[in-house]
Amino acid sequence: MMPVPRGSESEVIIMENMTIAEKVSYIKGLAEGLKLDTNTNEGKLLTAIIDVLGDIALNIEDIDSDLADLTDVVGDVEDSLMDLEDEVYGESDDDDEFDDEEDMYEITCPNCNNTITTDFDVIADGSLECPNCGSTIEFELDDEDE
Repeated sequence: MMPVPRGSESEVIIMENMTIAEKVSYIKGLAEGLKLDTNTNEGKLLTAIIDVLGDIALNIEDIDSDLADLTDVVGDVEDSLMDLEDEVYGESDDDDEFDDEEDMYEITCPNCNNTITTDFDVIADGSLECPNCGSTIEFELDDEDE
């Protein structure tokens, strides 16, 4: 790396591309270049601040690593959950309640003329209660329909 004059635009650009640990190391190098006197109160303070920054940078790297691991685990759990949902509920590209519209029947209530959409299983039960007026609609199936 080429030496960069302090305070220049190039120094700011270089600092933007560094990790936090690299920035702390850079600051530590600057402090060593200044030859801080660690026997003065100011030197002790700056050295302690740089050391704490180094510890914080290491902790952040550990947290970032743990977060990446957790992200992978959550992704795996999500994939497994999706596979399980497909196994339990079946795969469906369609969010409709009824997948096969050919098996659906429209019935008009003779009492209130409300149109009711239902499937064959409800009709095969022999009756249906109108959700609009509550009257019972009776069905009679021929043997050839069953």
